[in-house]
Amino acid sequence: MSRSEAILERLHALHPVAIDLSLGRLEGLLRKLGHPERHLPPVVHVAGTNGKGSTCAFLRAIGEAAGQRVHVFTSPHLVRFHERIRLAGELVGEEALGAALEEIEAVNAGAAITVFEVITAVAFLLFSRVPADLLVLEVGLGGRFDATNVIPPPAVAAITSISMDHMEFLGDRLERIAFEKAGIIKPRVPCVTGAQEPAALGVLERVAAEAGAPLLARGRGWSVGRREGGLRYADAAGVVELPPPGLLGAHQADNAGIAVAALRAWGPGWLSEAALAAGIAGAEWPGRMQRLGGRLAGMLPEGWELWLDGGHNAGGGLAIAGQAREWGDRPLHLLVGMKGTKVVEDFLRPLVPLADSLWAVAEPGQHLATPVERIVAASGGVARPGPTVEAALRALPREGPPARVLVCGSLYLAGEVLKLDGSP
Repeated sequence: MSRSEAILERLHALHPVAIDLSLGRLEGLLRKLGHPERHLPPVVHVAGTNGKGSTCAFLRAIGEAAGQRVHVFTSPHLVRFHERIRLAGELVGEEALGAALEEIEAVNAGAAITVFEVITAVAFLLFSRVPADLLVLEVGLGGRFDATNVIPPPAVAAITSISMDHMEFLGDRLERIAFEKAGIIKPRVPCVTGAQEPAALGVLERVAAEAGAPLLARGRGWSVGRREGGLRYADAAGVVELPPPGLLGAHQADNAGIAVAALRAWGPGWLSEAALAAGIAGAEWPGRMQRLGGRLAGMLPEGWELWLDGGHNAGGGLAIAGQAREWGDRPLHLLVGMKGTKVVEDFLRPLVPLADSLWAVAEPGQHLATPVERIVAASGGVARPGPTVEAALRALPREGPPARVLVCGSLYLAGEVLKLDGSP
């Protein structure tokens, strides 16, 4: 066990539940640390249900294409905890992470606090000590009471697609979930949002109006659409021709557009059309429509493809279904494993008709994995038990033309698959 892992294991015992949405505990800890959250580079604060990580990847890639030093805070990690914190372009090292965790553990002195709140404090402490030009800050859960929302007003806020997820914490109505996401909207700070259901957009419009915050919504403040050879983005400042996004999927046009709109709404002096194009084309984000080429891929017949996506809720299922329809050039086999708190039926509904075969899987190390039998039942008996990814890959029907295999349903499953495949 590494130094940082040992500290995190101790910190887990400081609060009875892993998720307890509140700002007071973290605000008290940050006060003891000298308020590092007040000494950050300009922040792009990103909330939403689906697409947050991809939007952060586009933002980071654009900034780095412009020669800027970019901090990034995202969650969850897939393989190593260090993926959550990127300091001026580099993943945090074990020495720096361990030292910051020890410092915060000592200052906190055993007070009740959640692990995510500690992680957020660690990130702010490190970000405040390493010079950078931009901080891309992803909300962990919700927005209004998420730990990241202790920051002073950001340069710009961005809210990606909102759908039903984490209902046990955010509410069981889309309007209620949208209200929680809208908690990152700050007075007079521009907020950019992508395609939204009317009910969610109405809430964002109301909250922004009450805060006096300009709301730049897709189709109103900006637009993005496909063109031959890429994307065409437009806003009040003009039209930008962009290459195809480096992240696969029709839904990525929305996420790329949000990133471009957010940076143009902020308007840093370093932003250029060349940087926008290079960043959109060069963005990378593991576990999001990622083609694998390691050990697991080697188990498939010659000419077959193995893909991985961490989509895990109703909106994620629709996005995966959209890409499946776009592919349409070969048989598609789906391997689905999910987290136990998710509504399996909502995720599977758009996918079942598109799969040549459907397999329910759960890996031994997968956090809170939904039992295979539950996924089979949710599919109406269509899915077959894997019961693991490797077993399902071995059992796939081999007859016919080369096929495509997609493993999906959970970011935690994605992390286990990346380990098994040996992919970066």
